[in-house]
Amino acid sequence: MHDTLSSLVERALTGNQRPLEFYLRENGRLSGARVNLDLANDVAYLLAAVVTQRSVSVRALINYFFTNERKGGASSTPVEFVTLCGIIAAGACASVEASWREDTFTLLYGYADSSHLRIRGGVASAYRHLLTAAPEETGERLISLAREGSYFQQCAAIVTMDEQHLLYIPTVLATALQLQRLALEHVHAAPPPARKRKDFYALRQALGYMLSVITVVAPEEGFALMRESATWNDPDITWILRENLKKKRLAKFTEDTRTVASLLA
Repeated sequence: MHDTLSSLVERALTGNQRPLEFYLRENGRLSGARVNLDLANDVAYLLAAVVTQRSVSVRALINYFFTNERKGGASSTPVEFVTLCGIIAAGACASVEASWREDTFTLLYGYADSSHLRIRGGVASAYRHLLTAAPEETGERLISLAREGSYFQQCAAIVTMDEQHLLYIPTVLATALQLQRLALEHVHAAPPPARKRKDFYALRQALGYMLSVITVVAPEEGFALMRESATWNDPDITWILRENLKKKRLAKFTEDTRTVASLLA
């Protein structure tokens, strides 16, 4: 598959984009249980490998990936997978080519507000590429997204940290902890009508597992945040904390989980 993909990407970079587009549509598996993220990342890595030498051609191809989406491609269709490839490729290329970053951050800001789960997942993947190359700059953008963005955008920001190896970078871990706090505070501050909306539900669901992902790497800070938020007497916060306490990844922290559970009783 990789030889075929490399050949199709090369043809696309010389102006013949349709064969690559059809290949991505056929193999994206967007309508299945698991989207083919390996394929999307392979495309991203192939483009990132040549972006410095062929910047104009790579940018033109990534822009092409968004063409059908701008015409109104529906969710969970092959068109959406092509858009997903464009989002991830933009992040991967910007991680290599610093001059792309400002435009890419603007692109990701917009797509982070998508109501489509897989598109937000693509945004998170793109941010992860950028975190490896520019953790401080990317962290600042994610914090701004979590502080000022919509619930969907906050969701994309916190889900970006669902990659444990990144959390061993000290600046990334500090960003992740701040993102969790900001998101929990926004949930707590949400008025009753907002709590019935799809975007709020998406954020709540993401927090229902992400807090434990961060806590495994930073148990002292993570459980301190759990204990604090457990005292807020907020039903959605209570649900979030209980969901995290169920995760097997926290099983070894017996005393800490018992303390948080007692505060929720």
